Amino acid sequence: MSARRRRAARVATATLVSGLVAAGAIATAGTAVADEIPQNPGGATATIGDLKTYGSAVVHDNGEDSWVSAGLFEMSVDDGGTLQTYCIDIHNPTQRDAKYQETPWSGTSLSGNKDAGKIRWILQHSYPQVNDLAALAEKAGVSGLTEKDAAAGTQVAIWRYSDGADVDAVDPRAEKLADYLQNSARNLVEPKASLALGPAAVSGHAGEKLGPVTVHTNAGSVTVTPPADAAADGVKIVDKDGKVITSAFDGSRLYFDVPKDSSDGSAALTVQASTTVPVGRAFTSETRSQTQILAGSSESTVSATVTANWAEKGAIPALSASKNCAEGGVDITAANKGDEAFTFELMGIEHTIEAGASQTVTVPLQEDQAYDFTISGPNGFAERFKGVLDCEIQGSANDVSTQTVSEPSPASVGGTSTGGTDLAETGGSSTTPLIAGTAIALVVIGGAALSLVRKKKAPAQD
Repeated sequence: MSARRRRAARVATATLVSGLVAAGAIATAGTAVADEIPQNPGGATATIGDLKTYGSAVVHDNGEDSWVSAGLFEMSVDDGGTLQTYCIDIHNPTQRDAKYQETPWSGTSLSGNKDAGKIRWILQHSYPQVNDLAALAEKAGVSGLTEKDAAAGTQVAIWRYSDGADVDAVDPRAEKLADYLQNSARNLVEPKASLALGPAAVSGHAGEKLGPVTVHTNAGSVTVTPPADAAADGVKIVDKDGKVITSAFDGSRLYFDVPKDSSDGSAALTVQASTTVPVGRAFTSETRSQTQILAGSSESTVSATVTANWAEKGAIPALSASKNCAEGGVDITAANKGDEAFTFELMGIEHTIEAGASQTVTVPLQEDQAYDFTISGPNGFAERFKGVLDCEIQGSANDVSTQTVSEPSPASVGGTSTGGTDLAETGGSSTTPLIAGTAIALVVIGGAALSLVRKKKAPAQD
């Protein structure tokens, strides 16, 4: 066994890199290339379209009024399905065709918002969840409520809690609905993910069952398909008794069954289901597009991924990442199921995870800051994490926008602003730049390439 295989991994931190980061930028170490690790535990992934049902609203701030479209967006779910969403980030534009991922509230501006649960109440008690407009109008004490009024009034009520905005619907019926929803709302708990796996990464010795990985879903069942490359080498997905499984349910526990004679390596398992995404789930984009919250879902395809890493001996790390808006950074969780310590460095601080231990390290970031870093380990192990920290509501009435930035204003809102600006002047231009922050590239030192989809490595040379 070579000294390289026996020693713990070490990672060096590169200098901060200012400016925009290309979407495909990769931090590399020599010839090593790390696959990007999902930072969301799973759920629906979708592409945002246009505002579909909307009215008009006016935002008041520091004596200025800004006119804005208010209503429902429509998203197309990857592999099938449609979502309807409202905005919870009034001061930022929506990027046309931006990709969104179902996200826990802890990774959004809802983190620490004491009224976040009231937004969920509004969603459950208004349009489109309540599509009997006559009944909704009666409860709100208004007559002649249209779909546009209902969508605008609901969005306005949400903004009052999500952004603390001083905002009114332009149509009196929509405004009366907004007041009713705001005054009636009660705090509800955050809805659970449509599909998630926990933990997001596991590790261990070849010859063991690696796990367990617990399935969390509101679907009746999920499809479990073993990674093709790993399956060819005898790696199976099994239950606690070692029985091969191809489908699972909420609460099911999955294991990677790795043959004892397997070469050191790793694999990524994705499970998939068809279900309706729970109302109130948040959706975020890495392109710095407006955060959205789910108002309605068709039957949609959802998925979640877990990675496994195994070796014969030495440090055997399992790494995962999640945004932590409460702490203003990204949490890197490192577990070590090996028989030697796993040592790495982040932001100039060295961390050592003893054999059998686990530790979470928070990487502090600035709001809107892009990050892209890779952590390497023994035997070519390397995992990459990238994204943008988007945790805060910010801005003023001068930069309010809800339409997609590649389109002109989707509504002719009518009227004139008083001492302020109109929608066309507040972010509706196709030249609106993509907001991006400083990028962090943590460049790894040493190690050969190792894909998270199982790859064999040549035996170590003594």
